[in-house]
Amino acid sequence: MSTLVNDLLATLAFGVVGVLLMGVGYALVDMATPGRLHELIWADRNRNAALLLASNLAGVGIIVTTAIVASDDDFLAGLVGSAAYGLVGLLIMAGAFLLLDMATPGRLGEILVDPEPHPAVWVSAVVHLATGAVIAAAIS
Repeated sequence: MSTLVNDLLATLAFGVVGVLLMGVGYALVDMATPGRLHELIWADRNRNAALLLASNLAGVGIIVTTAIVASDDDFLAGLVGSAAYGLVGLLIMAGAFLLLDMATPGRLGEILVDPEPHPAVWVSAVVHLATGAVIAAAIS
């Protein structure tokens, strides 16, 4: 029974770290988009903003999941590693977004708020996912 309790507490701790990191990811995407992200997605039903946010959250999930798996059942190392790798991943994703923004015509943040679906958002979304995968590979 104590193993179950320990595993449940570890799951709770990893879940909290993952949710906090996704919250940071949400804030970063919100900063990159003109206007309020929650209004763009939930009120305006903006698919561009939703796709970018979803890819960011998935990238964070990939990184945190890999850090947990790579922790070799060392709870503290796994927890610290998940938080550290997640933060590094978010910084790299933000940097990749800025580089993509500089390399493309116009402002990527403004494209995100366009009510019409835009192919550039798919490119940015794949950058988030690929970044998460690269960091995950570096962890394992």
